[in-house]
Amino acid sequence: MKLIANTIPALMIGSLLVSCGEKENTETTEQESMKQEAPAAQQEDHGDHAHDEVALGEYDISGYNVKAAQGHGHVEAGKESHLVITLPFNDKGETVVRAWIGTEDRTLSSVGKGAYAPSHDDYDIHAMAPSPLPENAKWWIEIEKPDGTKAAGSIPLLKDISKK
Repeated sequence: MKLIANTIPALMIGSLLVSCGEKENTETTEQESMKQEAPAAQQEDHGDHAHDEVALGEYDISGYNVKAAQGHGHVEAGKESHLVITLPFNDKGETVVRAWIGTEDRTLSSVGKGAYAPSHDDYDIHAMAPSPLPENAKWWIEIEKPDGTKAAGSIPLLKDISKK
């Protein structure tokens, strides 16, 4: 009787461990297959989630040559968009990078603060596009160095011009 009483819990624990391992393998396989998709876009893993990113190019923001990429597809009014900024220097995330979509004066715009990703040495920023989206909307970038100096400028955004 003791043998049966000890065997049943041991079998239950063993089956739980096996099922957890199978689930983990399935999730890993699904994540790998997702990363292989999106051939035209660059896949980047920023922290706990991956983004399809399209390079926007390099831009002069008040004397800083920054690289920019946009994720989450085209910018649409009232929707969240994603921007990745790479600065021309590495201060290990001490700089604060902010971005918003719209006009320079930030009217109706929400400002996103960049999260520094040390593995990529870039800043991951999420911001909501205003609704309605202004006619000549751009990504506006503000770079604040640890000493308090600020630089600001704009870059064009990737948007679906068929949705005007």
